[in-house]
Amino acid sequence: MKAIPTSIPEVLIIEPRVFGDSRGFFFESFNQKDFHRATGLDVSFVQDNHSRSVKGVLRGLHYQIRKPQGKLVRVARGAVFDVSVDIRKSSPNFGRWVGVELTEDNHRQLWVPPGFAHGFYVLSDSADFLYKTTDYYSSDFERSLLWNDARIGILWPVDTGTQPIISLKDAQAASLADAEVFA
Repeated sequence: MKAIPTSIPEVLIIEPRVFGDSRGFFFESFNQKDFHRATGLDVSFVQDNHSRSVKGVLRGLHYQIRKPQGKLVRVARGAVFDVSVDIRKSSPNFGRWVGVELTEDNHRQLWVPPGFAHGFYVLSDSADFLYKTTDYYSSDFERSLLWNDARIGILWPVDTGTQPIISLKDAQAASLADAEVFA
């Protein structure tokens, strides 16, 4: 396993060792010792989540203002464009974003630290998206940042002339200027 820093150094692309042959492949999707060795992070995951979405679905940008979650995300089937936005006011990267394509073929994972909003856009006909979290889900502290906030300027790979499929909650999300963010 190796960890590759993105343009926001705390957000890491994790590339596991994949063993493949004519029968298929095998890889450890998570190993605590290898994760620590590759990232230097000592995190404990408390919850695993699995979502399935059809092409054109955009989920996010989600975060928890209290009980913030670090997330280790990956795609088991399909392909997504995965985005992390730094919403820590004290960070020199406040309001900046990182986008990475995660697919069933590249086996990449993304470490999204606490203090970041997270979302993804489905590129394939459907996608199974899996993620581990460092804290439990809490609806009381869940927040959404507007996916198309011009101040952030995420370059989502949405086909010209189409709109992503989003939830009502995400359509009514706060702009970065109005959002509750981290200190």
